[in-house]
Amino acid sequence: MIRKIATVALGLACIGSSVFAQSLADAKKAIDAEKYQKAKEMLKNLTVTQAKDDETFFQLGWVYLLQDYIDSAKIVFNKGIAAHPKSALNYIGLGAAARLSKDNAGATSNFNTAMGFTGKKESTPWLYMGKSYLMLLPNTKAIATDDADKAIAALEKGKLANAKDAEVALELGNAYRSKRETSPAYNNYNLALELDPKLPGARVAQGVLFSNARNFEDGIKEYQEALKIDPNYGPAYREWAETAKNWSFENRALAVEKINEAVEKYKKYLDLTDKSDETLMRYADFLISAGKYEELQEIAAQLAKSAGANVRVWRYLGYAAFENKKYQQGREAINNWFSKAGPNRILPRDYFYRGRLEVATQDTTAAVESLKKAADLDSTMVEPAFNEIINIHKARKDYLSTARSYEGMIERLRGQSPIVNYIYQGIYYYNSFSSKNPDSTLLIKADSAFSRGNQKLIAAGGKPNGDALIYRGRIANIKESNDATQLVGYAKPFYDKYIELVEPTFNLEKASRTEKIYLPEAYAYNGRYALYHDKDEAKAEEFYNKAKAIDPANRSADWFFNTYKKAAAAPAPAPKKATK
Repeated sequence: MIRKIATVALGLACIGSSVFAQSLADAKKAIDAEKYQKAKEMLKNLTVTQAKDDETFFQLGWVYLLQDYIDSAKIVFNKGIAAHPKSALNYIGLGAAARLSKDNAGATSNFNTAMGFTGKKESTPWLYMGKSYLMLLPNTKAIATDDADKAIAALEKGKLANAKDAEVALELGNAYRSKRETSPAYNNYNLALELDPKLPGARVAQGVLFSNARNFEDGIKEYQEALKIDPNYGPAYREWAETAKNWSFENRALAVEKINEAVEKYKKYLDLTDKSDETLMRYADFLISAGKYEELQEIAAQLAKSAGANVRVWRYLGYAAFENKKYQQGREAINNWFSKAGPNRILPRDYFYRGRLEVATQDTTAAVESLKKAADLDSTMVEPAFNEIINIHKARKDYLSTARSYEGMIERLRGQSPIVNYIYQGIYYYNSFSSKNPDSTLLIKADSAFSRGNQKLIAAGGKPNGDALIYRGRIANIKESNDATQLVGYAKPFYDKYIELVEPTFNLEKASRTEKIYLPEAYAYNGRYALYHDKDEAKAEEFYNKAKAIDPANRSADWFFNTYKKAAAAPAPAPKKATK
């Protein structure tokens, strides 16, 4: 993995600078308000002016972790341990860095060492161990239950050490919220506010809890309460932006209003923080989820000009270029991202965008591979990725690959596939069968897909799909002998079911195009069955008349009336005279 390394020189040249008047408490307040650049400036100096306090090193390293500078964080934590060999906090920092690097053994070892240096009444090391377990691992969207449980176990020990630590209560609430356990989360947030009524983070956390429950109004009220405590508390505006964005997705009538509100609040957050590259990248992630791609293009271009630009900027440039229809530019950008980022930093969505850009630049072979990779890595990508793949094969008129792609999508959706996918799978397998490819297994797969689709429809309380019935009838009819007098009627149950489904409500003026094709087909089949199987010409004529009434050009009806009937009505030829 390519890791970011920041400048970690401790201390500044200008000893007389006003930042030296700042305290560790001020630096921690800046971190909480997500003013990371300001916090780093203060902490770099505090490691010189207050080097006897091991927490100054730890908090500086912690900021680097929050900004994804893992190697830089480790450098600072090790400096803290060099100055304070028994620093529990700096060992916690190393454990957190190891965990983010997916080194679980290293994380456990460092946490255990830290606990050996933690006093009975110290809650802070337990607090940060809990926070460590609640940090998202690379390429994950949620906290694993096991990690949340480990966080809770650590935080409960912190609570035992100091029952009046409001931050421990707040973090316990966050841990329970990550498990979607609303009641204990809410109770701990309330406890945090009881212990420290001026803790804006607890109000914001309650707002997020309400927002997650789709109670957007009360969520925003909590952010407003946080801003009454501290009008410059940036995270309140950031979460307000996220809540307004989610509200826009839930209510189409308010969509434009709420998405604009979301962008406005996020800009307010940026104004209150340091507008560092890291903060702008977080804003870029927000713009992607909000669908604001023109602004994303501007932010990405701004980030690209930075001397120490994070390679993630290429992701943003690729996404924005695709959405803004600058496909070649987007493909170059996304390829840069893939070449410069380590494998652990590549998201399933990156493969999805790369695939779409490859489609747009006519490299469909590469696109199929990228899109399949996205689907294999993330179940939420299966439908959009396979729909792109299916469109590629449809454009080529490659029916077999289209059918297989529907099959691949259905398999990956594990029983959650829309029923229509089974019908399309069947249609494309059926259309793959031809004189050039007379593989009977294709028809078996088609029939199975139609059968499964209708079984699922009926199980859900619906009616069978008419297309599936017609195609199953056609497949069954292929088994018949070429000798019409030997007709068995394998297809009859399917055509009868189609007639039963459509005939009662059929209206020629309002009928769909397929109904105008399929119903005459079903009538014509029944006419043929009556004629050859039942030997009932009158019944056959009744069905052929029904077919002709809907489709005057129906070939089977035309054959019956203009060939079969005329031949039957023609007088028998006179017998030849015997010759001597």
